[in-house]
Amino acid sequence: MQPIRMGMIGGGEGAFIGAVHRHAAGLDGNYQLVCGAFSRNEENNTRTAAALNVSTSRTYDSWQSMLEEEAKLPEQQRMQVVVIVTPNHLHVPISLAAIKAGFHVFCEKPAGVSFAEVKELQDVIHASESLYGLAHTYLGYPMVWQARHLVESGKLGKIRKVYVEYPQGWLSGEEETHNKQAQWRTDPAISGATGAMGDIGTHAFGLVEFVLNDSVTSLCGELDTHVEGRRLDDDGAALIKTKKGASGVLIASQVCAGEENALKIRVYGDKGGLEWRQMEPNSVIYRPVDAPYQVFRAGQGQVGLCDAASARCRVPAGHPEGYLEAMANLYTDFAKAVRANQKGKADGVPGINSGIRGMVFIDAMLASTDSDTKWESVSQEGTQ
Repeated sequence: MQPIRMGMIGGGEGAFIGAVHRHAAGLDGNYQLVCGAFSRNEENNTRTAAALNVSTSRTYDSWQSMLEEEAKLPEQQRMQVVVIVTPNHLHVPISLAAIKAGFHVFCEKPAGVSFAEVKELQDVIHASESLYGLAHTYLGYPMVWQARHLVESGKLGKIRKVYVEYPQGWLSGEEETHNKQAQWRTDPAISGATGAMGDIGTHAFGLVEFVLNDSVTSLCGELDTHVEGRRLDDDGAALIKTKKGASGVLIASQVCAGEENALKIRVYGDKGGLEWRQMEPNSVIYRPVDAPYQVFRAGQGQVGLCDAASARCRVPAGHPEGYLEAMANLYTDFAKAVRANQKGKADGVPGINSGIRGMVFIDAMLASTDSDTKWESVSQEGTQ
């Protein structure tokens, strides 16, 4: 099969997440980068294109000109998928324009900076022939699918409790004075109404709803800002309740000094529990109530893995797979949907409904933080 022609907006020299997306998209040979508007800085844009072997004729000085000029090319030449790796405030404007121009979109999360704009995007997607994928990378890990399988198969019984935590330490100091990533992530005009909770709390929230195959219906939360002068939250926590009757705790912080990227989820039912940790992603610990605990391990041919987990393993057991492979799984599933002429949502890839759920979660956290009664509805339904 011919590779899918991909264009990228953002991700210029010095941008972490753009390189991650390019590596992940290239891992299985499904995509070819044919064009880009990598940076508003002309020199950065030119250097990035040259380093990636993108021709000067298809290196654009703005995302608007890229969409306009690519749409003019013959169908067998123009890009098919637009990858958006810009700061948050541009996610919806670019997505809307790309979908209206007839392109598929794979976007870094969050979907946008407000519920209203993401709802508008959802309506446009549903009326289009385009696919939309959202890069909730951790949902590409094989053992996250195994964890979901353990819940769905009844191994844990009726789910009672879930704990999810996402501590980082990279914003423990005044990083925004010298770190470009910190500057825009703590700027409400670019990042949106929340900082840490919108950046990594949405990952924790999405992980809960995916693993439990359930919706959070209400929460009691609080957002905090610990670094003096910082304009957005750098820490927060919430008590949560789900549609199927579970309760839990969600924690997200970027001021846990010394922590790296320690996303972890624990789920408990009346028959047992499980635990998965992002920094040791190849294992799911299963703890039945009446037997010794068991560890499920990632790897091709591993006994006991569900089909969805096995399908996302690339190498034999004992060969670690990680973050790039997880995102590559999302890209591979997205490629399958492009080739099958699907529209709306690609199987196995978080879509616009996940984006809506993230916005509803953020709004509930903001409302609860400002409320004396504290408990807030997370009412907008969305399938994962």
